[in-house]
Amino acid sequence: MTEKLETIKGSGNVFRDFGYPNADVEQLESQLAAEIIQVLDNQNLSVRKAAEKTGFDHADFSRIRNADLGRFTIDRLVTVLNSLNQHVEIKVTPFRGERLQTA
Repeated sequence: MTEKLETIKGSGNVFRDFGYPNADVEQLESQLAAEIIQVLDNQNLSVRKAAEKTGFDHADFSRIRNADLGRFTIDRLVTVLNSLNQHVEIKVTPFRGERLQTA
């Protein structure tokens, strides 16, 4: 390949970089889902065992593992983490720097 590729520095939020209208919400939901998956892996919980432990449906855990987050809100994902004995803190800080505008 002789063609030079252009490198573009991302914003730190792939959803914003691709122009998603709710980029910050999508990013937070993805981060919460990743935490849930990490807890399941660390505790060696199958989706069925996680369902038994938390009372959530096993299909919910399957959806989270498959990054099918359309049926989940941020508060529901936080509730799932809480049911897995995880404490969730959300920190809000002023944005410093150039912010990409989304339509």
